[in-house]
Amino acid sequence: MRFFLLPISTRRTLLYCQKLQVLPTGKQTLVDKATTRAAKLWAGWEKKEKGWQKKVVVYGNYLLRRIPYEEWGLKSVPPLSARRRTEEILGKDKNYLIFPETLIPTTKAVNVLRTLGTERESLHRTRLMWCFVGMPISAPFALVPVIPNLPFFYLVYRAWSHWRALAGGKHIQFLCKNNFLSLAPSPALDSIYSRLLPKIPNPKGSITETEKASSPAADNSKGPEEERMLLSQENGRELVKKLEIPELEIELERAIWQVEEAIRKEKEEKAKPPDKTGPK
Repeated sequence: MRFFLLPISTRRTLLYCQKLQVLPTGKQTLVDKATTRAAKLWAGWEKKEKGWQKKVVVYGNYLLRRIPYEEWGLKSVPPLSARRRTEEILGKDKNYLIFPETLIPTTKAVNVLRTLGTERESLHRTRLMWCFVGMPISAPFALVPVIPNLPFFYLVYRAWSHWRALAGGKHIQFLCKNNFLSLAPSPALDSIYSRLLPKIPNPKGSITETEKASSPAADNSKGPEEERMLLSQENGRELVKKLEIPELEIELERAIWQVEEAIRKEKEEKAKPPDKTGPK
């Protein structure tokens, strides 16, 4: 497998895992088979010109685009099955950590990956629990004729999504703990990110903001610098072409859009005048 660390802004990094070996159908787990079948069904609905399937796809894609890119990144990491654990311990399955060294120092790359694999663990556990709570409540909607029980199926999907994110995080922790990652700074990524460096003060340290914040030795005396975008949709497509990973394009497009929206909202909040209304 190849793990990519792709900085989106000076404080946020997209994780993406590329699986180099695709298991034959006979060796796939039930979860993998169900996921493949659901993807084919969804693709079939997308081809519909009208009808309730088309409406479900349009609204569903709207919701999918708003699922945090961090969750999508963790879901790209396969769960740590017994077979995969054995292969990784025996060294049969090689894992590479690929990153732009101009922005992420080699000495910090594993810590950045470890942080991405652990920082949302409690959030996914909590939301997984609430999905299980909501399923019995939404089950009676199945009594409505013709229309499928969309609330129930959405909660089932979100429960699966949170479980996959947790499983991906556990796999990352296993690899980091046992030092099963080969560091591979990427000249291809450096060729893209290096053009962005003149716009960024202190580029070497800015991208590992998340990792530094969790360290007691972090120096916050100067206060955090303003977050800045690194990737745009245009150079994101260039990055995908450079890496020759077409399936990465939708992940980057979603992540860039989400980070741009988050930064815009933060700036709007800061620009609001302070509330001078005191207690009556």
